[in-house]
Amino acid sequence: MDLTEIYQQGEEFFKAKEYGRMLGYVETGSVRENDRRIIDRFTFRQKSIDAPQVTTACQVLGIELSTPLIMSPITMPIPAIADDALMQLARGLQAAGSLMWTGTPIPKNLREILGTGVPLAANVKPFTDRDKFHASVDNVIEEGVAWVGIEIDAGHGTKIGDREMGFDCTPLSLRDIEEVKKRAPVPVACKGVLSRDDAQKCVDAGIDIMFVSNHGGHTLDYLPHPFQVMDEIVEVAKGKAVIIVDGGIRRGSDALKGLAFGAALVGLGRPILYALAAGGETGVTDLINGMTREMTRLMSMVGVTEPANVPKSILIER
Repeated sequence: MDLTEIYQQGEEFFKAKEYGRMLGYVETGSVRENDRRIIDRFTFRQKSIDAPQVTTACQVLGIELSTPLIMSPITMPIPAIADDALMQLARGLQAAGSLMWTGTPIPKNLREILGTGVPLAANVKPFTDRDKFHASVDNVIEEGVAWVGIEIDAGHGTKIGDREMGFDCTPLSLRDIEEVKKRAPVPVACKGVLSRDDAQKCVDAGIDIMFVSNHGGHTLDYLPHPFQVMDEIVEVAKGKAVIIVDGGIRRGSDALKGLAFGAALVGLGRPILYALAAGGETGVTDLINGMTREMTRLMSMVGVTEPANVPKSILIER
């Protein structure tokens, strides 16, 4: 399937389902509109002569990937798509050389997912019951995930439209984050970094990964797109933490812009759900491979050889 087919069929699938509302946005929906507007603000500086050979392979914190495109943290509503949807997703991502990142609720079959060979990360919400929070962190680590993520932006739960969800959460303190880092033998990610202040606190806590994200428009209305704050975060994190970005990424061109802003990896949320709904395991592989092919063509024509070395100078702000 090509990307246009994946998005069309995936959106149609969710529109017909009651749980399709979960793909909506908080309150006014301004986040969605702003995401596209900011991504489209940048064009590319083409360099056609002596176009280089390109590789999309990359290694991040010991994980080797065929592409810098990965799954953003999601669990809901994947299990509702099909009985074995999580396993289909794992196999599809593994075949594409990508990484799977689960959200909450934490899947009960993490070991089975790991059995597919897909690199796996798992997120944990900041439960008000800190014993429950720490137990969840310990659990995913014991299951064997490569990275553990904590959702620093979900302290007041999430919201879709006017409906609030996740009432059992409370904002994390720097001490809470330091405690996770202290007890985790694997790299720790903070997801939802959107300011220099939070980036500096992540550095202070020794966090390994900063996931720059507006949470798919599910937390606060009128949040910026990550590209609007990436420069200040990169300045703080450079050489101290890996940066991952997501937010409205739909094509290979969007992903390359994310790399140009300083990200090592680029996350996909809704596109993963659309691909899974439209084509199951094969649809997921087609999505990652299709976007990677688009990115490869662009990389060659802007003079970039690998994901780890994408200068911001390839972008022109209009």
